[in-house]
Order: sequence, then C-alpha cells, then structure tokens
Amino acid sequence: MKGPTVTSGAAIKEGKLEKRSENLFQLWKKKQCTLTKESLLFANGDGKGSRPKELSFDSIWKLECVERKGTRVYFTIVTTDQREIDFRCEEGTSWNAAITMALVAFKNEQAVREFRSRKPARRWRAWAS
Repeated sequence: MKGPTVTSGAAIKEGKLEKRSENLFQLWKKKQCTLTKESLLFANGDGKGSRPKELSFDSIWKLECVERKGTRVYFTIVTTDQREIDFRCEEGTSWNAAITMALVAFKNEQAVREFRSRKPARRWRAWAS
C-alpha cells in the first residue's frame, strides 16, 4: 500500500466496503471507498476527516478467495509483497467484480505499454509493409 498520494482518476465505483483490521482482534471497519482506473482509495467511516489511503494497482498482485456468507461477499486482495488484505461487502454491490475488472484492465494496459517500449518502432513499420 502506498502513502496518501491520491490519484486524480475518475471514479469507476464509490461506496462502502468493510476492511478487516490487522490488529489482534481483527475487527471489521467500515470504509468509504472509491475505485479508479489506477487504485482503490479508502477512508474511515464516512470518508470525512483524514485523507484516504491508496492501494495502487501497481502494488496489487491479485484478488482471490471470493466467498459468499449470508448477505455478504468476502474477498482478499494480495499485494505484490504477499500481504493479504481482507474486505467484505454486501451481496449485490459487486465490489469484488468491479475491482477485478479494473485490475485486469490496468495490468493489460501496463503489459501493452511495456511490450511497445521494448519493440523498436522501425521493426513494426518493416513488418507491416
């Protein structure tokens, strides 16, 4: 997780998620969340007061462990440094699907940029001729 450098991207989805705390009691805490093309931003409770924390897609490896229990969907975000962050949301809010789709789009765009940066432009022109 990065520090509080909030991206300026447009919101794909906004609403409430619950995040499991990392302390001994592992309580679920409500977060006001904003999903953008580059990250998941979350702030305490109503989102007022402190700056939101940013979980950049650069630091996310995958979303896994999607499980439904009662009226809630539980899922885990695994970071590139192998940390696991547990979230839950109300069934029907589709947070897990929205985050997964935004993450896949981000990783695909990143892969295309990396591929293009490795290929000299003249090779493409010669091949296309």
